Amino acid sequence: MLNREELRELSEIRSDENYYVSLYLNVNPITNPKGEYVVHLKNMIREISENTGKDVYKKIRSDLEKLTAYVTSNKREFRKGLAILSSEGEGFWREYNLSVPVKNSLTVDHAPYIKPLLDILDNNPRYLVLIVEKEEARIFVVHLGEIVEYGEVKTMDVPGRHKKGGWFALAEPHYQRHIDYHVGLHLKEVIKRLESFISAERIDVVFVGGPDEAVTMFEEMLPETVRAKIKGRFSAEMFLKPDEVLKRVEPLLAVYESEKEKKIVEELITRAMKGDQAVLGLADVIGAVSEGKVHRLIFVKDYSESGFKCVECSLVSLEAIPRCPYCGSETEPIEYLVELVAQRAVEHGATVEVLAYETDSLKERGGIGAILRF
Repeated sequence: MLNREELRELSEIRSDENYYVSLYLNVNPITNPKGEYVVHLKNMIREISENTGKDVYKKIRSDLEKLTAYVTSNKREFRKGLAILSSEGEGFWREYNLSVPVKNSLTVDHAPYIKPLLDILDNNPRYLVLIVEKEEARIFVVHLGEIVEYGEVKTMDVPGRHKKGGWFALAEPHYQRHIDYHVGLHLKEVIKRLESFISAERIDVVFVGGPDEAVTMFEEMLPETVRAKIKGRFSAEMFLKPDEVLKRVEPLLAVYESEKEKKIVEELITRAMKGDQAVLGLADVIGAVSEGKVHRLIFVKDYSESGFKCVECSLVSLEAIPRCPYCGSETEPIEYLVELVAQRAVEHGATVEVLAYETDSLKERGGIGAILRF
């Protein structure tokens, strides 16, 4: 899973002697039903080969061959976007199989090209999930439907509870204060780690799980800046596996995402009704995408339409046209018009919001809309 610390490390990589080849490729099986992305890759490699000096090409040739072999031999494993950073000269290889589309590009430089990865982090929110108890804590991050554990905090010297009764019960209040003191130290360490992680990774939403007593004590100790980021709590045991943690927190995520989507749709419809740099309906969206005006594309999950596309250029259309008005090539029918429009929007630098919860009001207005740059 992408994180800012990893991208910060990538940003510091540079070689004066060798080159890095950075590939971003749309591998979405819907918009590439016949594996057309292999053709796109080969075309980009051919363009690089024809426009690169012999000395540079000699150094990156093995990278280009490795990229081709990897893409052609791993087709079934791809999702929507593929990012690979490679430098044979530096013995470097990093790959990211992404659940969001990317713009096709192939870049050669003395450093890895990571701006598209930074854009994915900025435009797709990540949620921090913390499970906390009086002796342990675990930190997870949920991003694009995946969950990854990033660390844990253990305090081994928190005293255990003793059996009640007998002569030792006389000292119980003192002993309980002793326990609370050590628990407090543990929770302070958890808070310190949490604040550092939130700051480094720029996370704005937190969900906290664990026993009620521990969670309540933890939240009371939090500074207000962190407490304000907590959007829900849930019951959880420390031994849960990451996928089990995700199942526990999914209902809270659904509530939060639903509220967020509601605000997005309200803004879109209000602006479109006022003629304030927003459009509704697929026909107007296609026009805005073709002119590179779309800042944010918004559509209902599973919304689909058939249409037509030019076999040579980027033209897409709802209506059947025998010849492309731009390049004169033939057009062909497609069933995945909405996905292709989304990919075109990404290639122009737009972000894409797919609605899973607040869908009714947008369905009534065509199921798709866009907020424009100008």
